[in-house]
Amino acid sequence: MLEVLHLDNHTIVVNKRPSDLVQGDKTGDEPLVDKVKLYLKKKFNKPGNVFCGVVHRLDRPTSGVLLFARTSKALSRLNQQFKDKKTRKIYWAVVERKPHHKKGTLVHYLLKNSKQNKSYAFNEAKEGAKRAVLHYELIASSDNYHLLRIELETGRHHQIRCQLAEIGCVIKGDLKYGAKRSNKDGAIHLHAGELTFIHPTTKEEITVKGMPPKDAVWDFFRNKII
Repeated sequence: MLEVLHLDNHTIVVNKRPSDLVQGDKTGDEPLVDKVKLYLKKKFNKPGNVFCGVVHRLDRPTSGVLLFARTSKALSRLNQQFKDKKTRKIYWAVVERKPHHKKGTLVHYLLKNSKQNKSYAFNEAKEGAKRAVLHYELIASSDNYHLLRIELETGRHHQIRCQLAEIGCVIKGDLKYGAKRSNKDGAIHLHAGELTFIHPTTKEEITVKGMPPKDAVWDFFRNKII
């Protein structure tokens, strides 16, 4: 069930399904990192424990391109890369309402509420809040929904979900941020479609793309996602 998009001696990139949990939590569900370890163990017939480092995360109901490190050296270098904002992340979101402008930049200050596992957006700096910036463009519309291409400049907790909801463009299925109804599988229509990073040893720029899961809404917009 693992869709591998890229694999070399130091990195592995998979296309995460909406139901996958990246790392273990109180649910006790098997995390994606363990599935990747098992895949590597079987593929390369490795005895004992297999190293697989989590470089970044996607919310459980979100799907898309997810990078793991296969060596500790790679993990350290990739972590620094994400910290220094040297990666490029493109997302696709299906929202319930068309934005007022075809394209734009959203700047908010996000305050995370850990008890609610939710972030709140403010237009001005606030104690404890972190500056969040994203760029969006309206790509296509159906009768009921609208497809946005999003490029993240910062990586904050629930950033895309929170910022889009703040301008009235709630992501389809995202009850936590005000969607009209949930999706049957608990997913939300937010997909990490593209990740560009510098390879930790070769220094080559690598871009990996992954398509969203199959369902009626994503399928309607699929030929618009490039």
